[in-house]
Amino acid sequence: MDAQCSPKVSARKRRKEAPGPNGAAEEDGIPSKVQRCAVGLRQPAPFSDEIEVDFSKPYVRVTMEEASRGTPCERPVRVYADGIFDLFHSGHARALMQAKNLFPNTYLIVGVCSDELTHNFKGFTVMNENERYDAVQHCRYVDEVVRNAPWTLTPEFLAEHRIDFVAHDDIPYSSAGSDDVYKHIKEAGMFAPTQRTEGISTSDIITRIVRDYDVYARRNLQRGYTAKELNVSFINEKKYHLQERVDKVKKKVKDVEEKSKEFVQKVEEKSIDLIQKWEEKSREFIGSFLEMFGPEGALKHMLKEGKGRMLQAISPKQSPSSSPARERSPSPSFRWPFSGKTSPPCSPANPSRRKVAACDIRYRYLEQSKLGSNVLLTQV
Repeated sequence: MDAQCSPKVSARKRRKEAPGPNGAAEEDGIPSKVQRCAVGLRQPAPFSDEIEVDFSKPYVRVTMEEASRGTPCERPVRVYADGIFDLFHSGHARALMQAKNLFPNTYLIVGVCSDELTHNFKGFTVMNENERYDAVQHCRYVDEVVRNAPWTLTPEFLAEHRIDFVAHDDIPYSSAGSDDVYKHIKEAGMFAPTQRTEGISTSDIITRIVRDYDVYARRNLQRGYTAKELNVSFINEKKYHLQERVDKVKKKVKDVEEKSKEFVQKVEEKSIDLIQKWEEKSREFIGSFLEMFGPEGALKHMLKEGKGRMLQAISPKQSPSSSPARERSPSPSFRWPFSGKTSPPCSPANPSRRKVAACDIRYRYLEQSKLGSNVLLTQV
């Protein structure tokens, strides 16, 4: 039995307290857990027919209470779990993990049924027996593998492999004309129940493959398998090739659609930006246009100012009317001062009349000069 313990575990420091009645160290009346013996952590688990067992030492089965408290390293609790393990999956691994962790110090033995027994009692398998042996052998929780395990466990088999407990889920397993093949194990107090992993099983995986048979057939044809190897007829082979081409075309069309959607989305984003910019510029243009040409715009004020200036230029201001009104007698002999001709001399017979005429000429000259200056200023 010493050969079955891991050298790593035996080299570890053990507690110095006195061992309990079952060989486990106790502290304040509480049994301490012993490190489990695990052989197959670095190498595949050995087969039972390859292990030398010392039958000279008597083997006494431990009770459930002793196993729960913990056993010494040289005496692990030997737990047996059996099955078909076809298409080894996580449900199988979880069941073996639970069996390994039933007790603090567990040595897990796994029995795998042969193809002959499985085909007779359960049905055809996907993997052959050697593949199933190898799959279980490489599970990290397994310490020993029993090839060609029996369908029903007999007392002789339990004694030969020195089995303390049998681990399996608690659901009755009806087979080989029995309602529960583990009924006698349960009655003997050697049954340790585990929990099934819902949602995955070998039957579920096979159901998925059958349901999606066309997909997997086309997949393997693409990978180089022949129609003969897949048991596919000539017509189905051509059909699968045609479906594969159609799927490729659909994929290309889908890629083009996705790219076109991305392009349209980018164009829409840019158009939205352009529209926003155009709206901003148009608002600025309309605002500036209204400032210039609106009802109260700058152009209206400019026109008003220009109109006032034009009216002022067209109708000049009249001369002041504050000068005294005088009666002017027409003088046919009056001449403009700028002309070179002069009026004839007054008659010497009447000197007073001559003075009045001279005054009237000076007054007219002044009035004409004022009028001319006003006209000139208005034109300027």
